[in-house]
This record gives sequence, structure tokens and C-alpha cells, in this order.
Amino acid sequence: MAERMVAKQAPRFEMEAVLPNKEFGKVSLKENMNNDKWTVLFFYPMDFTFVCPTEITSLSDRFDEFEDLDAEVIGVSTDTIHTHLAWINTSRDENGLGHLQYSLAADTNHKVSRDYGVLLEDEGIALRGLFIIRPEGELMYQVVNHNNIGRDVDETLRVLQALQTGGLCPANWKPGQETL
Repeated sequence: MAERMVAKQAPRFEMEAVLPNKEFGKVSLKENMNNDKWTVLFFYPMDFTFVCPTEITSLSDRFDEFEDLDAEVIGVSTDTIHTHLAWINTSRDENGLGHLQYSLAADTNHKVSRDYGVLLEDEGIALRGLFIIRPEGELMYQVVNHNNIGRDVDETLRVLQALQTGGLCPANWKPGQETL
């Protein structure tokens, strides 16, 4: 049986990544926590696929909105940083990513995907999982869905804003509306 993760400390991670400047570096939850940042951690199955670039570029196109909410976005797959860079260096017109505003991390040993419960062990790839983590390290939100279905950036931003209100947000709450 799966163990609940929400309302617990998020599994700590450090991974090699392609940074927004296209250099290789590292990303870690601890660094985001030290910088008092929210973390939007999302997993996708693999590079050079069809649904994945629609999500990755949509998040990048709206990165300023995440930044305004003191949130760092990190994308993760089990591909290598070299594959990530090749995909970033491929234009959007050719099913590539082009320039990204956030880091793509490489979970080549599958540890982080396994820790977050999204690894398809038999395939060695991750499901589409999205996790929102408070600056104190508490996992506040998780959603995992089938790899055929892309996620909604508007909903991710809405949930992040709702979590940041500290209040009770009713069904269909939108930013700017009153909380309960």
C-alpha cells in the first residue's frame, strides 16, 4: 500500500541538471529551502516525446508568474543531462524545447522518482507527477496522472496561490477571492 506524502517532510533530493543558462549544475530541495522558496517539482516520462514538450514549454512560458510567487520550478525525468541539453538545443518547431526559464534535472539512478512514488519500475521512467513543497520542506500538494495526459499550468498556479494564502480555499476558489 502506498504511503501518504502530503503534510509530511518532502524527500530531500540533489540532482544534476541543465540550468536555464544551458550549463550543467545541480538542483536541490535544500537550496530552495535555504533560499526560502517554494518548490514546484514535476516529473515527466522522457525527452523527445510528444506530450512532454507541451507541458515543459508551457511552464517555462509562465515562469515569471511562478517567480513572482517565490517558487522555483524543477522538471525531472530519468534521462541524462546530455539528452536534456540536446532537447533544449532543439527548436520548438522541431519538437524541441528551445530556451527554458528553469532547470531540467536528471534522475538517472531513479532514486528521486522512486522516493516520490512516480517511478514505473519496469519501464525505468516516471509518471507525470507534480509536487508543491513549502519553503520549510513540507509537501503540500501532489498529483500523479497517466503519461498520456498533460497538466494544466493555470491549475498549478491556482493551487500554489491557494496554498500561499494560509486560509481555507473553497471549491473553485480563484486568486483574489476571499478564503473561508
